[in-house]
Order: sequence, then C-alpha cells, then structure tokens
Amino acid sequence: MYSVRVEADFAAAHSLTHYHGKCERLHGHNYRVLAYGRGTELGEGGMLLDFGVLKGALRAAAGKLDHTNLNDEPYFREDPSAERIARFLFEEIERALPPAEAALLWAVEVFETPTSMARYER
Repeated sequence: MYSVRVEADFAAAHSLTHYHGKCERLHGHNYRVLAYGRGTELGEGGMLLDFGVLKGALRAAAGKLDHTNLNDEPYFREDPSAERIARFLFEEIERALPPAEAALLWAVEVFETPTSMARYER
C-alpha cells in the first residue's frame, strides 16, 4: 500500500453553539490540514498521486474557509467542529479532483492546535 500526504493551513473564527464551555464563545484558530491519498497501484512516472494536483485541490478547499467566520457557512449549521470541517474539506477536495484521483483520497485531518486533531476518512 502506498500513501501520500500534503498540507495546507487557513485561519478562521468559530463558536460551537451546542457546546457548553469556553468554546461556545467566538474564537479563532490557525488550522493545519493534512490530506492523504492511498492506493496499491502506481501510475505513470511511478507516482500514486501527483503532489501538485492533491495540494492544489486542498489549498482551493481550505481557501474557501480562510479568514471567515465558519458559523456563517450553511454547511456547518452553527456547529463548525473540527470533525465537520474535516468532512467538508474531504468532500471539497474529492469534488475538485479528477475521478481517478478522487478515488485515491483517503483521509483529511484538521488540527485546531498542535495537539488536537479530527480526521474524516473514507
């Protein structure tokens, strides 16, 4: 099994409406996002998935959230948790990739802090 990983980051604000604690107040994060591809067959050039293609799709997806209040995004319905952000980014990346490459997308991890991460995977 082969795997590849690319990274991007974005900054955004959010509050967790249905969370009872300090995170229900508006606050921000400098999110770090990792996107993974996985598969058993290498394509032309001996690559599983072109880093540039995957990175471009990830950066475009993260760019949609950069410098926003995530609570204003209809997708999150007032609760933009790291888990929901990871799924949103996975779906956006998957849509942006050609079908053969989209099938190789395996997981997206979203770090709110260096020690707190959520993952969405196929």
